[in-house]
Amino acid sequence: MAREVIWSIRAQADRRKILEYWRLRNKSDSYSRKLSRLFKESVKIIRSFPHVGKQTDQANTRIKIVKDYLIIYEVSDTQIIILTIWDRGRIQKHY
Repeated sequence: MAREVIWSIRAQADRRKILEYWRLRNKSDSYSRKLSRLFKESVKIIRSFPHVGKQTDQANTRIKIVKDYLIIYEVSDTQIIILTIWDRGRIQKHY
């Protein structure tokens, strides 16, 4: 059974900031549109196969990699909550 997908306010803001960053950086919408499609396709996969993502230390929280981004989501019996989208490059720079 496919679960309901809910985007947290933070995840929605993350997605908007990422897409806006690429639109401004490239002075074009083409890459932002492509990346948006990739996010949507990944969420469809997560919805159908919620355990596709890598498990984290948190019991019901998983990570799906999309290009240089991590979609972090929580799985319950009835819902998938997209918690945030992290830039992997931002994480790697700290180490």
